[in-house]
Parts: sequence; C-alpha cells; structure tokens
Amino acid sequence: MNSEWRISTDPVSYTQAVDWMEQRVAAIRNDGAADCVWLLEHPPLYTAGTSANAADLLQPDRFPVFHSGRGGEYTYHGPGQRVGYVMLDLKPRGQDIRRFVHDLESWVIATLAAFGVTGERRDGRVGVWVVRDDGREDKIAAIGVRVRRWVSFHGISINVAPDLDHFSGIVPCGIQEHGVTSLADLGIDASMAEVDAVLKQAFLTIFETREGVAA
Repeated sequence: MNSEWRISTDPVSYTQAVDWMEQRVAAIRNDGAADCVWLLEHPPLYTAGTSANAADLLQPDRFPVFHSGRGGEYTYHGPGQRVGYVMLDLKPRGQDIRRFVHDLESWVIATLAAFGVTGERRDGRVGVWVVRDDGREDKIAAIGVRVRRWVSFHGISINVAPDLDHFSGIVPCGIQEHGVTSLADLGIDASMAEVDAVLKQAFLTIFETREGVAA
C-alpha cells in the first residue's frame, strides 16, 4: 500500500493540478493504480469550496478565483505555501471520511511539531491552529478534501513562508475572528525541501504504519 510521491519544484497551475488529480483518481479506482501524494506550490489564487459564501470573496479581482469540488469555503494558495494533494483509496482504510480528515490533521500537526510548533485542532474549525504568545489563535494549515467512490483528492496546505497579505482578499474559510500565520511568521526558517522530508516521514507513520496497513 506504499504511495507514490510527486514533488513539483515549479509552480503548478490550479487547472493543471485538478485535471491530473481527476485522472489519477480514476486510475486508482478503475485500474488499481497506486495511491499518490503530490507536493507542490500554486501561483497566487483563491479557491472556493462547496460551502463558500460569495460575500467572503472581498477582492474578487485580486487573483484568479477557481470553484473547487472540495469541501470548505474560500482559501488562498500561492508561493511559499506547501500544498499536499492526497489521492488515497479509502476502502482498505475503513471507508471512514471523518477518520481520514482527522488523520490529515494529525499529519500536519506531526509535521509542525518537528519544527517546534504546536498545532492544535478546534471544534467547528477545520484545519490546524496555533496559539500566539498573546493568546490569539491563527490558522497555519487548511484542509479541504473530496472523496469520489472512496478515493480521496485535494488535501492540505501548510503556510511555510507565503505573503500573508494575500489572505486579506478573502475571509479564509469563512472565519473572520481569527488570522493566519506561517512558519516564517513564527520565526522559523524552513525550506520546502525540509518541510517535504518531514511530511513524507509523518505520512508514513500516520497513514501507512498501523494495524492492517503495510508500511
């Protein structure tokens, strides 16, 4: 059940990424292709999930806007943010979407911990959050998934060192009362290669080393 890993060093357009995911999901479901994790960056853009509120798009002309089939609301993708698209067959993993999302959160939390950052879940707020020294909570990672015939796609995004002002064109995930942060904003200088290495190790631990799942 080992997954294939793809890492793109150049920015990938959103439409290209979605087209590729669609093809891979079909291949996993219909042809028995291997599961796949794709790590990449996008050029600056906003995406609208299936629950997006049009009023949360504050600057509609700032960056391209794509309507996505993933769950969730508006989010931003751009340089300095590591996007992880996760295409997994969930049938041998118990066909449990709630557990899958929980595992994605655990994956992000374990990755952040390797850089000395405590990521936390919050009831009613999907994603991963950090508590600042002054007590405020900022979002450092977003999660939005879609599942088709028990094969997942879309996935996570972790703010490594993006331009945080780019988030001001939307209400991220429909949450106005909290901000966004990044590893760089927290004073942590981490390269994408370093983040990728930790993501891969944490993924193997969480998704492919458990009872009933071969490592």
